Amino acid sequence: MFVDEPEAVLRQYQSSQQDPSDFDEFWAETLRDTRQHDLDVRLSPVDTGLATVDVYDVTFAGYRGQPVKAWLRVPRGATGPLPAIVQFQGYGGGRARAIDDLLWASAGYAHLLMDTRGQGSAWGGGDTEDPSGSGPAAPGFMTRGIDSRETYYYRRVYTDAVRAVEAARSLDVVDASRVVALGGSQGGGITLAVAGLVPDLRAAFPRVPFLCDFPRATVITDRDPYREIGRYLAVHRDATARVHDVLAYFDGVNFARRAAAPAWFTTALMDGTCPPSTVFGAFNAYAGPKEITVWPYNDHEGGQTYDDEAVLRLLPSVVG
Repeated sequence: MFVDEPEAVLRQYQSSQQDPSDFDEFWAETLRDTRQHDLDVRLSPVDTGLATVDVYDVTFAGYRGQPVKAWLRVPRGATGPLPAIVQFQGYGGGRARAIDDLLWASAGYAHLLMDTRGQGSAWGGGDTEDPSGSGPAAPGFMTRGIDSRETYYYRRVYTDAVRAVEAARSLDVVDASRVVALGGSQGGGITLAVAGLVPDLRAAFPRVPFLCDFPRATVITDRDPYREIGRYLAVHRDATARVHDVLAYFDGVNFARRAAAPAWFTTALMDGTCPPSTVFGAFNAYAGPKEITVWPYNDHEGGQTYDDEAVLRLLPSVVG
């Protein structure tokens, strides 16, 4: 069933999320601190047995120089420069196996799939540690380090994501001027953060994005992962204002307000995990050119292959 407002109302909806006065300063300082470390991109060919796609095991320096893993997939024998897709994974998943997700390289693009630090044991498999500790947290990732914006888990993840774009751009096989970001759910939220932090991104494709409109998301759905925040606040009853102050620095709504790249969103009206109003909160705030596809009868799976087909149709006009 529908879990939120009618579509006509959603298209007019404005998030109540506040824009911290030092949001830009905080992120500029975070990225400046990380960029003091060499990007240190390392590639190692992987023998997959594939005939049409070359795969490389990639390591680059993410947040504060900490190593982050990725897969690079390119058409067999490609020398470039190719347009590139930098992709981010959904909640709990890692970069998975070398022969997974061959679509984008098969279509002629360089495809860098970033591992998500500390994740990958719920599905897919991951290989990147999160060496930064945090205070008490509810099970999951949503409240790790939530005592402050400096220690919050997604400060590290979003910084890794910006560095993933920089790592892709550093590769000889990639045309640095033709890079897009793509992801679904958590990956969609990370995509929005990248769109807000990388001013010259060619395009963004946030699908059923998570990590958006925390003031509404944390009270409108009882599903994880947003529910992790509710469980934490049910125990830490006096922390509500502080937690929401921290989350404002990581909300896709505030990154959307700073984004300039053309963006193609998707949402589903029966999505109980990332309710459509939270997606529209980011979409309606998005500062760049934008379109949204609404799937009326779908839950959090969204459009799946239909979304892939739409991106494949769009990419030639986006990246040439």
